[in-house]
Amino acid sequence: MKFATLAESGTEYPIGKILCIGRNYVEHIRELGNETPDTPVIFMKPATSVIEDGGTIVIPPYSKECHHEAELAVLIGTTGKDIPAERALEHVAGYGVAIDLTLRDVQAELKKKGLPWEIAKGFDTACPLSPFVPADRVTDPQNLRILLTVNGKTRQDGSTSLMIHTVREIISYLSGIFTLEPGDIILTGTPAGVSAIVPGDELVAEIPGVARLQVAVK
Repeated sequence: MKFATLAESGTEYPIGKILCIGRNYVEHIRELGNETPDTPVIFMKPATSVIEDGGTIVIPPYSKECHHEAELAVLIGTTGKDIPAERALEHVAGYGVAIDLTLRDVQAELKKKGLPWEIAKGFDTACPLSPFVPADRVTDPQNLRILLTVNGKTRQDGSTSLMIHTVREIISYLSGIFTLEPGDIILTGTPAGVSAIVPGDELVAEIPGVARLQVAVK
């Protein structure tokens, strides 16, 4: 079983659903040539895809193009269904940083065929995840900087202020479809700058003042 940890208290939450939002930053949509969606694009990762800070990414042999996507991660702390947006943040236990790894070549081929693309998003090691800081440490989740470097060079440098759908809206929307439970994690989308990683690379994802995550690629 995989756990999400609140860094200061050491409280552990068994990881439940990992609910991910795609196409939530305009510049990222443009860089991939996608259309801007009217409602949040949702996909899921299994808990088995999580690796911790200091872990190792293993790119599956069925892909030749694995991309990094740094994201604000939200840990749910209390159960909720049909949560009003104005009450949404009350259900958050903590915030962290995650890297949504995507096998871009596999995803593109499956999308062409109109098929699901879980194998491009949910493989083992596909979700590097930091410990979480308590929610009360983050005054405004829409005013956070997201950084990712590969071998010391900046690849992504964005802000959660650029989200199309805010954290409040995402939680409210998701809770209308899935009952949110303690230990569920929401990945809120990635800013522009995604690109390929290869064996030997060292990745650091950071939300300054909130969370930091370092992983290597095997």
